[in-house]
Amino acid sequence: MVAQLGDEPGEAEIARAVLTLKLLADETRMRIVWNLLHGEHNVNDLADHLGMQPAAISHHLAKLRLAGVVRTRRDGNRIYYATSDRHIEGLVAEALRHVDTNEARSA
Repeated sequence: MVAQLGDEPGEAEIARAVLTLKLLADETRMRIVWNLLHGEHNVNDLADHLGMQPAAISHHLAKLRLAGVVRTRRDGNRIYYATSDRHIEGLVAEALRHVDTNEARSA
């Protein structure tokens, strides 16, 4: 059950929220999710774009998939990844907007 605005969240809700934030509190995973907000990508495309090894990208995608943040689609021998949770999409987008807003205030 999700707490309504104004309701104090329970321990289980807080624990799940903390796990989600910890999952996204990684530069590589944040960059992967940001890229997936703009469409499907396979491991090699993400690795090229992020300047990383495919094995490292696969490792992070496995964590994101296990947490239900990304989903897969197979096309022949390629697997494409996409975000699967609108809440995570919103959280990542808001976190990055928050940074932009704070930088604009500091300038």
